[in-house]
Order: sequence, then structure tokens, then C-alpha cells
Amino acid sequence: MNRRLAQGLRSQTAVVAFGANLGDRAATIEAAAAELRALPLVDDVRLAPAVSSVAVKPDGPDVEAPGYLNTVALVRTRLAPSVLLACLHEIERRHGRVRVERWGDRTLDLDLIAYGEVRSTEPALVLPHPHAAERDFVLRPWLALDPEAELPGSGRVSRLLATIEGAA
Repeated sequence: MNRRLAQGLRSQTAVVAFGANLGDRAATIEAAAAELRALPLVDDVRLAPAVSSVAVKPDGPDVEAPGYLNTVALVRTRLAPSVLLACLHEIERRHGRVRVERWGDRTLDLDLIAYGEVRSTEPALVLPHPHAAERDFVLRPWLALDPEAELPGSGRVSRLLATIEGAA
């Protein structure tokens, strides 16, 4: 088996964020989750209930842009993080994702938020996701799946979410 594909065959839990603000958002997210479940070396995918959020653009929240439907999946996988990320990008592409502008509207956005305790600062793979700790639309569904969740390097998801809610 390809070493790059299977990271020692030891299963890890990855956190994948889903978002969509164009088209049939719920159907797209469900279809993407099904594709994720069908990947080789993916043992389990647990999807949280979706939440709605305002679009966030480089200049901040944009209430004029179509709203997002967001959720998080906990994925048990033996895929290496870089391979999982490449698979996520391919799923996005199959669902019509076009990268025209930073934080632009999209049919599907899949972000690798965390992969076990792995930390990476490589430009092609930053782990954990650098903005995860500040996004309630990531933290809230993640907490719904795992009340004991921790974002590596940032702490408990429940505390991070409480901090965001206290600042609002």
C-alpha cells in the first residue's frame, strides 16, 4: 500500500468543516458527506446538524451576500492529512467550486480543521486551521458532535465558543 496514502494504517480523527452558500446547500453538503464516506481508508463520518451563518468576506460579515449553511464532520481515517486535503479539494471541484476570489461565494467549501494532534505550518497544509478558533459556525457543530472536543494548540472547543459568544 502507498505510504503516502495510508499514514501507518493507524486511524486518526480528522475534523472537516463544510460550508455552502450557493445552490441547494443542504443537498450539496449531504452529497459531499456521502463522497467523503466512500473514500478509501475512511472508516466513519459523523456529520453534525447544520447551522446557518452570515457570509464572511475579507472585510468582515456581509449580510448582503447569500447566507451559508455550515456543519462539521468527524472523520475516522487512515489517509494522511495531505491526501485527505487533496480528496476534499477534489470533492469541492466535483460540486462546482471555483476559486475566483478569497472568501467568495461558493457551492461548497471543505476545510480540514484538525487531524488528530498533527500540527503543520506548510503553506499547502496548515493544521490546525488558522481561523477555526474564531468561527462559531465551525465550533458550534463540532461541539454538538463532541462535547469534550479540543482544538490543538487553542484548547477546549466549549471555551473557545464561549469566548466568541461573550464578545458578541
